[in-house]
Parts: sequence; C-alpha cells; structure tokens
Amino acid sequence: MPFIPHTESDIAAMLASIGAPSTDALFDEIPAELNCGGLPGIPEGLSEMAVTRLMHGRAARDGFYTSFLGAGAYEHHIPAAVWQIVTRGEFYSAYTPYQAEASQGTLQLLYEYQTMMAGLTGLDVSNASLYDGASALAEAVLMAVRANKANIRRVLVPATVHPRYLAVTRTTVKNQGIELVTVPYDKATGATDLAALEALVGDPAAGLVIPQPNFFGVLEPVDALTDWAHAHNMLAIAVVNPLALALLKPPGSPSQPSPASGGGQGWGEKGADICVGDGQPLGVPLSSGGPYFGFMTARQALVRQMPGRIVGRTVDLDGQPGFALTLQAREQHIRRSKATSNICTNQGLLVTAATIHMALMGPEGLKNVALASHANTRELVAKLSAVPGVERVFPGPFFHEAVIRVNIPVPDVLRALRAQGILGGYELGRDYPELADCILVCATETRTDDDLAQYAQQLERILSRRREAPPCAYKS
Repeated sequence: MPFIPHTESDIAAMLASIGAPSTDALFDEIPAELNCGGLPGIPEGLSEMAVTRLMHGRAARDGFYTSFLGAGAYEHHIPAAVWQIVTRGEFYSAYTPYQAEASQGTLQLLYEYQTMMAGLTGLDVSNASLYDGASALAEAVLMAVRANKANIRRVLVPATVHPRYLAVTRTTVKNQGIELVTVPYDKATGATDLAALEALVGDPAAGLVIPQPNFFGVLEPVDALTDWAHAHNMLAIAVVNPLALALLKPPGSPSQPSPASGGGQGWGEKGADICVGDGQPLGVPLSSGGPYFGFMTARQALVRQMPGRIVGRTVDLDGQPGFALTLQAREQHIRRSKATSNICTNQGLLVTAATIHMALMGPEGLKNVALASHANTRELVAKLSAVPGVERVFPGPFFHEAVIRVNIPVPDVLRALRAQGILGGYELGRDYPELADCILVCATETRTDDDLAQYAQQLERILSRRREAPPCAYKS
C-alpha cells in the first residue's frame, strides 16, 4: 500500500482544527520522567533514494546461495500471479473477518481454503488457521487431551518429529500437566522404532503423533502406527508436509484402496484423527523464517475441540449463498472454561497466498512439483553418495530430504560449502548427538542438474583436500 506522509502544513492544520498547540501536547498525560527526550543513537533521516541504497547494501551482505537446506522450510517456485493477487487491496487489507456482512469476500476465500485443505488431507473439517506448524502440533496435543474422556494427560511423540515442533509443544503443554513421552527411532531405518513403542503399552496415552515424512525425510510406517494408536485407544495425530500429500495417501484415508485415493501408503483401517503441519510449501516464500501459517484438519467428531475458527457456507432469507463464521471457540466469544484456544491468530495473508497457489497449481501441478522435488533429491543423494567419504545413512523410502554421513567434521564441511555459495544442508548433530557426522540435505524442483553437480564437485574437493592435508593443518 502507498505511504502518504503528512507535510508540516498538514500537521499544523490538523492541530489547529482540534485546538492542540503541538503533537507533544496530545500525549501530555505521559509523566515527564518517562519521556526519553531525543534519540541520540538514531541518525538523521535519509532520502528515499539513500534508504533504498542502504537496504540493498544490507541485503547483499546475506549473499546469494544455492540452497540444499530444508528442515521445515523449503524453497519452491511461486508463480508470480500468486503474490500479485494477494497484494491487491481487497486481500492485502482484509485480515480478520469479525463482521460477516462486511467480509463476504474474505470469508469465501477462507471457506475455499478449508475445502482445499480438507480435500488434501482427507479429513472432514479444517480450521483457518494457526500460527505455524509447530504451534499447530501443540494445539493438536491439547486437542487430543481434551477429547480424552478418561482425562489421560500423556501423549507419545516420536523422536523423528521436527525438533522445533517438539520444543514449542513442550513449552505450550508443560505447565498444563501434560506429559510428552519421546519414542526413539530405529537407528538402522530412521523411522519410529515399533518395538520401543510396544514397550510403552503399560501406560495409557491420549494420542500418538505420526510424522510423514519425518524430520529425516524418511517415510514412516503410518499404516502400522495409526492402527497401533487406535488399538490402544489413542488418537492418531498426523504431522505432514502438505506438498508430499500430492503423492502420498492423505492421512484421513484408510488403507483400503479406492479410486479416489490415488494410491500411496495407507493410514491404517480408519485413517488419522487429526492432521497438522506448516503451510509454507504452498506459495509462501522463505522470508528469513516467516511469517508462515499452520493448518489443522480433523474428523467431524472432534470439531468442537478444534482451536481457531471455521467458516461455513449458507443461504440468506432470499436464498442467496453467503458465508459466516460457524465456529469461534475463543475466549472473547464463549465461556472461558469452554474455550479451546485463545491463540487463534488467523494468518490471513499467508492463507490467502496458499489458497491462490493451490487454485493456480491444481492437483496435477502440485503432484508435478512433488515428483520433481523427489527426483532431484534422489539424484542429489546418488551424486553425493558417489563421493569418497560420503554415504547415505537411512536406506528406506524418503520424500525430498535425506541424511548423508561425511568423514570429516560437519561444521567444517558446511562452512567450506558456504564459502562456495552453497548452503549444504542441516547439521543434525545440533539436535541428535548420535548423528553428529550427518547432514540433512534437501532438493526441491528449483534445483537444476548444474546445481546438483556443483554441490557434488565442491563436496568432493573439500573432502579430498582434508584427506590430503597434513594432520597438523586442521583442528579436530
């Protein structure tokens, strides 16, 4: 939106109109001792041209890198039309639709978003929306505990869940008497250890979190995990990459094949009960870590436990279609004891982008992006594994991320790659000490054959130089 500054004469005219001697006089109720006076650390104002030059210079300090870094935030191509439409005034300024009669366009967009997300995940209802994927998981855990009639305040979470998601969830639930029990992963496969899960049967839990794909990019045995959760009276909480669902079977679908399922791995006899994740892969740029948005879908039976809001389609007295907020479980709207969440930030602008992105891409477009991303990652892993001193860690199926092991310290490798303009991946030792010599690498449809070849060549050069260097040349 354009910024139209007030001139000194504009300000003087406004002050004269309201009878105030100065702008400071409008704030004379603030005690003098709280007034900091001038701003000695702030430089004088610059012209628009000078500010533009300054900010371009600062942006250039970040450099221009070829990224193989995923770990929850992915560089996908976003059609130019997406943000051209999103930044139109009717979308850009329409944030929260409190007044249905004045917000029909915004409500319709949210309704379309909910419909798309319900279709993508195979579940009955979608909210609109949550802050990010991590807070969406936290809300799903709270939701599972609320829905449990036996007041069980324990949820099982595999170690393969995104570490930041787990950290946010722990922070959210730790003071509410809810215990998160970590389920270890199989060191050979990188997937949840089913034997370790079976050992936890003695203590009941309200839910089991099931990532797909997991943080290592590995595809979990979701069919077995979902059935295990239901067999032990737990809700199955899916944490998914929405783009992967263009290829994999949706969490809400049971494992029996059906013409509409599109094949892929099933989710047990009944399907998952709740599905959450981050919508960043759907038309949202990386933006230095945000803002993103979280999504949540669930079965109809759990709709009263969902946080946030749900938009519904109806007709008015004249039979004309219209849209309304049909569920607002916020403290502002219902009794506090019945509120399911007071953290219902509607990430309206990002949801708008995702809705337009999905509408433009369509099912086939999303599937093609997912296929290209997976193919690039397979090619990347093949090239890197051919480098002496590099090996793939987990042999099973994966989506568009995989784990490799290198024979020299990971920080040194990533630092050397960065010096060559390559973001080589995520250092897994930061969260998994047993994987201190491993890197999580990612390739999306934006990576070219030259990008993949350049990464492999630079990695081979870095490792060969380390092998050839005398022992004293480097610190261990």
